[in-house]
Amino acid sequence: MREILFERISTVSKKMKTKELSPVELTKASLDRIKKLDVHLRSFITVMEEEALEQAKEREMEIATGKYRGPLHGIPISVKDMIKTKGVRTTGGSKVFSEWIPDDDATVVKKLYEAGAVIVGKANLHEFAMGATTENPHYGSTKNPWNDTLIPGGSSGGSAVNTAVGMVYGSIGTDTAGSVRLPAAMCGTVGIKPTYGLVSREGGIPFSWSLDHVGPMTRTVEDAAIILDVIKGYDPKDHTSVDRDISVMVDKQLDNLEGVVLGFHESYMFDGIDDEIKNLMIKAFKAFEQLGAEIVEIDLPYIDEGLQALRTIAQSEVYAFHKPMLEKYADDYGDDLAYRFHYGQDVTTEQYIDAQRMRKLFVEKTIEQMKGIDALIGPTNVQPPFKRDTMVPEMAISNMFTLGKTPLANVLGFPSLAFACGYTKANLPVGMQLIGKPFAERTILQIGDLYERSEPWMGRLKQNTLYEQYSV
Repeated sequence: MREILFERISTVSKKMKTKELSPVELTKASLDRIKKLDVHLRSFITVMEEEALEQAKEREMEIATGKYRGPLHGIPISVKDMIKTKGVRTTGGSKVFSEWIPDDDATVVKKLYEAGAVIVGKANLHEFAMGATTENPHYGSTKNPWNDTLIPGGSSGGSAVNTAVGMVYGSIGTDTAGSVRLPAAMCGTVGIKPTYGLVSREGGIPFSWSLDHVGPMTRTVEDAAIILDVIKGYDPKDHTSVDRDISVMVDKQLDNLEGVVLGFHESYMFDGIDDEIKNLMIKAFKAFEQLGAEIVEIDLPYIDEGLQALRTIAQSEVYAFHKPMLEKYADDYGDDLAYRFHYGQDVTTEQYIDAQRMRKLFVEKTIEQMKGIDALIGPTNVQPPFKRDTMVPEMAISNMFTLGKTPLANVLGFPSLAFACGYTKANLPVGMQLIGKPFAERTILQIGDLYERSEPWMGRLKQNTLYEQYSV
């Protein structure tokens, strides 16, 4: 069953629909693989074995009676443990919420169930999503499947790992400054942060109300589009939700990129980049040009001020959410979070309002710069993952900014797709990203899909067996 666990969702769903493959059979295979690998990789906090098998039986009965819900019918999925699941504990990766059992599902979870997905567990994460390493002092640190001495990225590191190694076909992550895309890049998978407001955040533990996004993490761009199509849509329970019906499916694959114009802001995108990663990025740019795309240098006025605004907004809002709990449970938080809260509590009202104004100005200027441009292009991670247990709390606050170029899309609120673009000499994946215009998910998904089909990255995931030597 190992082979089928690495297939595309579209391939597996066809087998499911024709009864060539059973939801129960597939769910058991997923759970068995979790049992074998997660003891070492630590990518799950809670495995929902009993619930998942019950779901799978229901999905099998539905197929037997002619009720097929769509491409996610019977497909094993995981959910980052920042997102509520009814009757199943939702910890936020923290000791503070270790016993919290929600009485309702988050909107994205409801949508997954309605689409027929089988949720097999809650993925490990950096505590309260407040970090880029998924080193968790409460539930174990998740290991990078390409080198288990290294971080997998974060905060959705568990979601990236369990998808990369074939435990699930995809996972739902959250992204405030890059937490879907950075771990996807460092684990060789795909992650998409949708346009702000396209996917409901109702039922998620907030980091920053102004910057939080929910998005899928998968092994292929096509799979990401399939899951995004299910979870998107207006939700009156989320006041930031946008009532806008758009298509995200890659139902029409591109043959070339003729006429596609991609903007590149070198001074930001290549600042602080590792030489080997830079060379891989330049090689990927040439591949895009060979496919027909034009890459043009552009300016992004106020980018430094915009990114500083993100820091101010995020630290202020996360402190505001946690302040009541800090008064009671300060000792239950990890050391790096305690350090970060000091920054948030010092942000004044004037500084917060100025940051929101600057963000608005930066968004307006960027939209102007993107006239005639289909998307921005650049690296996802600019540094390779570093060794676990080497980061001190004082450095953790800047990890997302030094490891990658993901925060840009969060302060903009624009859609951003991360996908593999090569491997280093140490056999570590490197990711690049496309940042599209608001609600232009389909455009960046089509572009990423064509590039992905021109390169054999999916095969590398299936061939990676390093972590399997630890299976029990």
